[in-house]
Amino acid sequence: MFDTTQCSVETVTRQPTAAIKGDVPYARMRQAHQDARAKLLAALPELNAGTTGLFVTRTGMPTKTGLYMEIGLAVSRDFSPLGDIVPSELPAGQAAHLHLVGPFDQLPQAWPFLMTWAEGQGLKPAGVNWEIYGETAADPAKQVTDLYMLLA
Repeated sequence: MFDTTQCSVETVTRQPTAAIKGDVPYARMRQAHQDARAKLLAALPELNAGTTGLFVTRTGMPTKTGLYMEIGLAVSRDFSPLGDIVPSELPAGQAAHLHLVGPFDQLPQAWPFLMTWAEGQGLKPAGVNWEIYGETAADPAKQVTDLYMLLA
């Protein structure tokens, strides 16, 4: 399913985001993403966050029950909070990266693959992970998602 040629170490730069933060149980992840994206898109005119980019999700390390998530949208500048939409960021530094082409249902297997690959390379996670979602593909098999694991 995955291939180590999809993995690399990259230098990443800080990217401001507009995000909705919270702990999300695994069973609610899809709905949480849909709800947050709709809320973010509706609030864009009021945010004054500059030009926007792709949808992103920043997470902590997985637990048995779910993830701490910051479901968001890349923006070009920091802004003042608007309700539960707050400024956040994707961090700068060295990150293990997996370029995934395929449906979102592959993500639960992609993360352990990336983490195992990084461990095999002697890399240590810093505890901050994120996904950057490409434009929605008409064919789910062509969906692009980039996974990043910040390195310590």
